[in-house]
Amino acid sequence: MLLQPQFTVDTDSTDTSLFESISDDISTKGYSIRPYALPEHLAQLLLEQVTELPEQQFKRAGIGRAQDHIINDFVRTDEICWITGNSVAGSAWIKWTQSLQAYLNRRLFLGLFSFESHFAHYAKGDFYKKHKDAFTGEGNRVLSVVVYLNQHWVADNGGELVIYDDKQINSGIIDDHIIKVTPSFGTMVVFLSEEFPHEVLPAKCDRYSIAGWFRLNNSIANNIDPPS
Repeated sequence: MLLQPQFTVDTDSTDTSLFESISDDISTKGYSIRPYALPEHLAQLLLEQVTELPEQQFKRAGIGRAQDHIINDFVRTDEICWITGNSVAGSAWIKWTQSLQAYLNRRLFLGLFSFESHFAHYAKGDFYKKHKDAFTGEGNRVLSVVVYLNQHWVADNGGELVIYDDKQINSGIIDDHIIKVTPSFGTMVVFLSEEFPHEVLPAKCDRYSIAGWFRLNNSIANNIDPPS
């Protein structure tokens, strides 16, 4: 039996409404796209932190985990910095995602156990080719979360998130099963990690975001998941 941690949910009515909308979207479509969703004070805190971080704290992003982790310039070229609770912004972000986690567990019975996230910096020309955040049957990453921290972003700046949804019929919004999300400030995307391949198109200027994952508890004996 999966153990679900207990969190104190102190969200206001705006957060509760957002969490309800995300929950409804996940249950009906498997993904949720919410422009300007992140509370403005939190988005500002996170933007200030990511833009003030020393360059050496960002590391080249790779693919795979632990001993399977490799750098592959053909697949992705962004840089990342993992988020901890050691800063005001990081602590506030973690607390807010805990509230979201508790709400989704209560509404959707997902058994979400932990959350990990990092800042991502895409410099001009950087990209992340089509991939999935988890593979069917692995049971580790359940929900992917992306938040954008780019003020005054315009369409010509590129850097869109592209989500591939083979289950949807074509419409005015979804063209050939492709959903494009402009990385505008405060926009939040949540989707089932196993279900949706996605990619990040090349940006024409500096692009900042947070990528995170709600996970199940796959710890076995002395093997702690996720590994530190």
